[in-house]
Amino acid sequence: MVEFGTELSWSWVMGGLARDYTQGLSGGDAGASGDDAVYAFLTRRWLQAAEWGRMPLDPLIWHEGPLSSSYPACMAVKAAAEQSPDDDGYRYLRALREGILCFRRKLDTTEALVEEARRTGLDVQRFRIDLGSHAIVEAFGADLELTRNPPETARREGKVEQRHGGERLPFPSAVFIGEDGSEHGVFGRAPYETWAAAAEAAGARRTREDQLSPLEAVHRFGRIATAEVEAVCDLPTPRAAAKLWELASDWKLKPVRVLTGWLWEPA
Repeated sequence: MVEFGTELSWSWVMGGLARDYTQGLSGGDAGASGDDAVYAFLTRRWLQAAEWGRMPLDPLIWHEGPLSSSYPACMAVKAAAEQSPDDDGYRYLRALREGILCFRRKLDTTEALVEEARRTGLDVQRFRIDLGSHAIVEAFGADLELTRNPPETARREGKVEQRHGGERLPFPSAVFIGEDGSEHGVFGRAPYETWAAAAEAAGARRTREDQLSPLEAVHRFGRIATAEVEAVCDLPTPRAAAKLWELASDWKLKPVRVLTGWLWEPA
């Protein structure tokens, strides 16, 4: 978003991690069964993800108010996209990610999801209608089809996973589509340059000339993690952390503690 700017437009595909978490995990998911085993597995998985990505996460949600399903949140993002043509619902998607992953919000019911729509400035009445519509169910169903019918390139690269009794692309994945219709996919975790190279192969150009400052990055995104500041500002970890705490000491930023790290928001 920062480096390529308007060269890229985004469409968010919701993969539906779990229709029902209480039914246990299958396939390659350690054979967990029973609610306690499922929640213990998810807690470990989240902590592993936090270590790998150095992102703030709080998996205590699985012990205090666990989600029953990820499907309602996925459909809510599709509903937000209906009234957010500029970002395809990204602001709302980010709010759900932070609410669930960082702040232990049980965002799996209509009213909870509507309240998040209110927080992000969406038209709440329209959002509620869209969320309950057949069109949103169909849009989410189309997304599930995309993620559960991997392209041959993903198969050749050995990037297809077995989940819940079927095939699925790994998350995160992206397909960069050029104006000529050519597709350049990145399936699963990869260094940033791999993603950037795929975007360039699709015809996008890097347009950023000046680096964002940490303060500019926070104001642009509203709330951002330390690792994200490092990435978008091209700063090493010690310098990024020092600058963020300096801004906080000057009352320009507010640090928000999350179990495995920090988020930063405008003061």
